[in-house]
Amino acid sequence: MIKEKSSCFQKVLYVIFFVFAFSGQIFPLLTYDPEGVLRFSLGGEVSLLNPILSTDTASSAVEAVIFNGLIKINENLEVVPDLAKSWEVSKDGRIWTFHLRKNVKWHDGHPFTAEDVKFTFDSILNPKVNSVRRGDFIIEGKPIEFKVIDKYTIQAILPKPFAPFLVQMGMGIIPKHLLQGKDINTAEFNRRPIGTGPFIFKEWQAGDHIKVVRNPHYYLGSPLLKEIVYKIIPDENARLVALEAGEIDATGIPPKDYRRMKTAKGIKVFEYDALVYTYLGFNLANPKFADRRVRQALAYATDKNQLVNLIFRGLATPAYAPSAPVSWAYSEDVPKYPYDPEKAKQLLREAGVKNLEFTILVNQGNKEREKAAVILQQQYKKVGVKVNVRVIEWSALLKIINAPKDPKDFEAIIIGWALGLDPDAYSIWHSSQYPKGFNFIKYRNPEVDKLLELGRTTMEKAKRKKIYAKLWKLIAADQPYIFLWYPKAVEGVNDRIGGLSKPGPAGLFLNIEKVYVKK
Repeated sequence: MIKEKSSCFQKVLYVIFFVFAFSGQIFPLLTYDPEGVLRFSLGGEVSLLNPILSTDTASSAVEAVIFNGLIKINENLEVVPDLAKSWEVSKDGRIWTFHLRKNVKWHDGHPFTAEDVKFTFDSILNPKVNSVRRGDFIIEGKPIEFKVIDKYTIQAILPKPFAPFLVQMGMGIIPKHLLQGKDINTAEFNRRPIGTGPFIFKEWQAGDHIKVVRNPHYYLGSPLLKEIVYKIIPDENARLVALEAGEIDATGIPPKDYRRMKTAKGIKVFEYDALVYTYLGFNLANPKFADRRVRQALAYATDKNQLVNLIFRGLATPAYAPSAPVSWAYSEDVPKYPYDPEKAKQLLREAGVKNLEFTILVNQGNKEREKAAVILQQQYKKVGVKVNVRVIEWSALLKIINAPKDPKDFEAIIIGWALGLDPDAYSIWHSSQYPKGFNFIKYRNPEVDKLLELGRTTMEKAKRKKIYAKLWKLIAADQPYIFLWYPKAVEGVNDRIGGLSKPGPAGLFLNIEKVYVKK
């Protein structure tokens, strides 16, 4: 994910190498271009640019370079300071005190203070604000209280200890002086954001691109890039063509093109594990999927090995649980529903289901999901189930899953989750997170709710791991999703780009202020 801003660099003519103190890296003068422009691709249109409202990866990618949180995650998946320079927690784990940096300004020059932090989290907790992240700051029905101690000190007072709390302080902070008294849901700010990050929003041409420019006053120092352009290219084949033509500098590599791109001139290919899974989700408000035996039958009718082999060619593995193998809370001890068409037919008979027919939605341009839908269509036909495949634009798909739900809104959908560092999955699975959280399928299981609550209020990692192992087993038994695959992240980057982070779940462009274009 990424963003941009603008400024001037002094030119030094008498040395061969120079050091940017803020980056800790040495760059040859002859290879660093202070006018460098980095060009990314987005697989769909951005919905809005406000971190407390957005739900899609395209928006989050751009927000990541415009806004800062109190903390951030480094390339080793460790929590490190961002807008907060330090913090401490009380012995009982309930009171967190954050000490903020004093040299931070909003892009309009206004000072950043503790009032902005309180305003951000109070806004998330405000029921009138359409934030799907509200559940992340409510503990067993009670909201976290944010209290300003002084201009650069803020306290968070928790109803009880809360394991994911520190990671969730990576939420992008929004400016009180620009949004106080306004309807945050419809504010013009969401189209023309002001943040504290390394890049400043410049322009947004709907359906074409978003541009950000370097922030010369960024607290870590002026970024090395002059600007970043996010080009909106929905089709993955078109994105790859753009990469090969030098029109963009980085994009995901489709599995079918992996071997060829590994030897492509001028492009480096990076492969790494990701905190991601892809699934077939069912609208549980629809009577067709109310009986879990129907969902289990479809799971038995799903040949995941065929999916992975035909589509990914070794760049993905079958998925069985709502976690990812790279997560410390991952567990393989779940019902796996091995491919068994006869068992699928038996369960459908037991459920009294005949002539089942439903439509799977997939987003246009994602060839892997489109192929998966067609393969599932063929697999389910073998057990007497008729599947229709409907390919729609990403923006249209987001409207369907974000709108108030109705059994007629959708029947099934192939989509994915990018997971956080902490395994807390409350916003996805807890029954309270329908319809204004990420539980858009209307999943409800009281035992799952209890384990979700216990998992986030238990502080010992070993105990949490056991809780999540039980949780994943329960969810897998219910099959509200058919977990399809864990993809490898495979990204192609133009050779002219330097300063990348080490390949890993945090991404290649984690320290965007250090990324540069070679001369």
